[in-house]
Amino acid sequence: MGGWFETPPGQYLLAWEQAQLDRAVADVFGYHALQVGLPEIDGLRANRMPHRWVSYDGGGPSVPQRIVAVPPVDESVSALAMPSSVALSCDADALPFPANSLDLVVMPHTLELADDPHRALSEATRVLVPDGRLVIVGFNPASLWGLRQRFGHMRRGLGLGSPGLYLPSECEFIGYWRLRDWMRLLGLEVEVGRFGCYAPPVRSDKWLQRWDWMEPWGDRWWPVLGAVYVLVAVRRVPAMRLIGRVKRRRVRGAPAPAVVAQHRR
Repeated sequence: MGGWFETPPGQYLLAWEQAQLDRAVADVFGYHALQVGLPEIDGLRANRMPHRWVSYDGGGPSVPQRIVAVPPVDESVSALAMPSSVALSCDADALPFPANSLDLVVMPHTLELADDPHRALSEATRVLVPDGRLVIVGFNPASLWGLRQRFGHMRRGLGLGSPGLYLPSECEFIGYWRLRDWMRLLGLEVEVGRFGCYAPPVRSDKWLQRWDWMEPWGDRWWPVLGAVYVLVAVRRVPAMRLIGRVKRRRVRGAPAPAVVAQHRR
């Protein structure tokens, strides 16, 4: 998929995704952040947490990272952006972190590339602390890009040949509303949901630029038909579970402080 980002449609999509990721993570505070998969996108570069990792399931930390031209960080978003590098080799559905340990998890097209996307989403939820943020980027199957991809698969299935799929063939698209249902079942509350990239599925940079006028019109008139979406969710923990954790810690640790009664005269 990293090679596809070097094509004109890939660069067009990457510019929008990188801008959305920079805005989504810039003001998320904490100590530990993780990007799961697709190291060609630096989804944590605008975040200022002291401990940030990028995981990759295609090899060890020595795997060379493919260099993809990405737009610079918008100075209005963050002036303290720092580059991230591949640090972990692990599967998206088996993260080597204890439960409730990460403040931010970013998944750029991770679920579409995972063997079990629902399990990968559940694993990301597990490692998030209460009120931790989860940022997901994915292709929209209901867009013009998704329809062209589906048509290409149909032609291949019928043996009619194809000039080539428009989007990466290894991606299994997950619908926007379907993903929101998964999140709700896992206790994730969606804060931000947005679509982008409304240009038709053309291959040349010249024609993509000619369709730039569709971006503002798409946001206003047909927002759910963008080629890609971004979701920002918060992990909510019921109050009774939090109270139970406090009680268990109090029993295992030091005794609770004595209550001093004051007699009135």
